[in-house]
Amino acid sequence: MVGRYPEYSQKRSGAFFTPHDVSEALVAWACRKPADRMIDPSCGDGQFLALHRNSVGIEQNPVSAHRAIERAPGALVHEGDFFTWAVETRERFECAAGNPPFIRYQTFKNEMRRRALDLCLDLGVHFNGLTSSWAPFLVATAGLLKRGGRMAFVVPAEIGHAPYAAPLLDYLVASFSTVHIIAVRKKLFPTLSEDCWLLYTEGFGGKANSIDFTVLEEFVPQKAPPKSVMKIDLGEWRTVWNRRLRPYLLPASVRHLYAAALADPGTRRLADFAAVGIGYVSGHNDFFHLKPSDAKRLRIPPTFLQPSLRNGRVMPEKEITKATVEKWKQSDDPILLLRLERDQELPAAVRNYLDSSAGHEARQGYKCRNRAPWYAVPDVQIPDFIMSYMSGRNVNLVRNAAGVTCTNSVHSIRIRDRALASKLLPEWSSSFVRLSCELEGHALGGGMLKLEPREAGRVVFPSKATIQMADGDELEDAIGSLQRWRHYAD
Repeated sequence: MVGRYPEYSQKRSGAFFTPHDVSEALVAWACRKPADRMIDPSCGDGQFLALHRNSVGIEQNPVSAHRAIERAPGALVHEGDFFTWAVETRERFECAAGNPPFIRYQTFKNEMRRRALDLCLDLGVHFNGLTSSWAPFLVATAGLLKRGGRMAFVVPAEIGHAPYAAPLLDYLVASFSTVHIIAVRKKLFPTLSEDCWLLYTEGFGGKANSIDFTVLEEFVPQKAPPKSVMKIDLGEWRTVWNRRLRPYLLPASVRHLYAAALADPGTRRLADFAAVGIGYVSGHNDFFHLKPSDAKRLRIPPTFLQPSLRNGRVMPEKEITKATVEKWKQSDDPILLLRLERDQELPAAVRNYLDSSAGHEARQGYKCRNRAPWYAVPDVQIPDFIMSYMSGRNVNLVRNAAGVTCTNSVHSIRIRDRALASKLLPEWSSSFVRLSCELEGHALGGGMLKLEPREAGRVVFPSKATIQMADGDELEDAIGSLQRWRHYAD
């Protein structure tokens, strides 16, 4: 039956239903009395609704909505878009519980997205264009609570590091007297790459003075949330930690050392002496990247071919040399970028390749058809260093001694201050800088660490005074802990 509704597939709709013991614990805490009216803004098949009869659920998937009606006959289920319903309803609730859909910004779009962001803006929350769906769901749900109301939700672990989570948390601490976040290391959804934490808020209409934060190795079912282990100072969270909760997974001694480094005038960040950017986007990789054998067969002159690092998997450990490029060529890998300039006179062999069937196919791609001329790949740079975009144990930074270019699957590092770079970059493999990569980057599915260009630019190179204060074993333990949290070292 689900096949009749491909737009509501599990992956597209973010519908991964919650383990029963988790939903039971959340509802037990949120609903204090049988008369409490509970709302689940994305009720799925009614798992939360079935635990409290006096409930209202909204579900856009018609198959799931029908199942929710059957599963929770005492509840009221509305089929349709939650944000439309939230604007129109006049009902207000004592509590809310659920598992909002986690739909990334690429598929959280069009009218649903516009309605969601407009509603949040009316409530005083401005989300950027990279916002995933769950954050607006929580803001809109909070706006439907009565004064003193409560919420208990499963949330993605992105609440601990995503830039778009900061406006949500700012709204929550300004709207509830208590905001309690529980970080759970062992996956709540074992089959998903996405990690999930728990969120409890209480006292709608109040204002929190701190964020309560609890760190658990594993979720244990209980009616009351675990006791708060620490109270996070909002000023410190906003300034020192750039509105991220992930640093609070570490021991206080490590956080204090890192904070001391940030306050030290002798500390530098990568962006202080280098520009971090992404490589070029060709628009059609198979067409623009040639194997040496194909370039020879097509008689493309070498002056129109630029060796390119296409992904981080083939990066050497320390340096890209001419010998490295020669090895790529001997393997006949497609590493030669067809590098053509605007208004450049092209030889017959190049024109023939552009006019081939492969060329006609390539020029139909979105990037190609929206640039002039279509065959001139923009933003081709020769960086000083290349950094891995997604990493396992360590973020790889290699010197570009061979003068290759790179695609957007890695980062292009161009040095602005060579004296400072020569002084600091040898510390790249040190414990402190590696810990900084973990703290400034964020976890991605599959245990990988991802560093966006802005995050990479924030990587810290501490002063000598800070290094002398550091305990190397403690830093290594902290690195290992963060890697276990992103499940790389499991």
